[in-house]
Amino acid sequence: MTKRILLTAAVLIALTMVTGVRQAYAQDSAKAASVAAEPGHVYRLDFNVIEIEDGKKINSRQYSMNVRGADENEVKIGSRVPVDTKNGEFQYIDVGTRIWCRLRDRQDISWVGNDLLLNVRSEISHFAVPEQQGQNMRPILRELKIDASTIVIVGKPAVIGSVDDPESKRQFQLELTATKLR
Repeated sequence: MTKRILLTAAVLIALTMVTGVRQAYAQDSAKAASVAAEPGHVYRLDFNVIEIEDGKKINSRQYSMNVRGADENEVKIGSRVPVDTKNGEFQYIDVGTRIWCRLRDRQDISWVGNDLLLNVRSEISHFAVPEQQGQNMRPILRELKIDASTIVIVGKPAVIGSVDDPESKRQFQLELTATKLR
């Protein structure tokens, strides 16, 4: 009889503990779901691709996107160019500019300040000018790529990355300015 009472008590205690853990887990899950559903701040991200030669700015191109905190977005502009393969078939490649960005508002994760955590992937490709091709009859494709994770201060321009063109004295910089919209 004593064994039966001890076994019953142990089962009741175990059930009580499991029920308590489930309730705590359910409350945490509900809290996380409500936080995830809240709309975050919206930012306009202005990207500027700057081309510099001998220390002088010779060209720049601007791209913009709106992103909500903790979301990601992409800007893509260019052409799909057919390339002849060995089999006599064509494969298309993208030539142009692609900028992908994911941000997280630091205020959404209980940090202090007016800055953003940011991941950026940028790819800029173009065909080489004829004098850079040499004797090669096939077109040469040039590509610049910058992948970065950084912190950006809202309202202040920041250089995300910089690359030198190995075929010239040119340098390319990717600059970003984030503006809070709401």
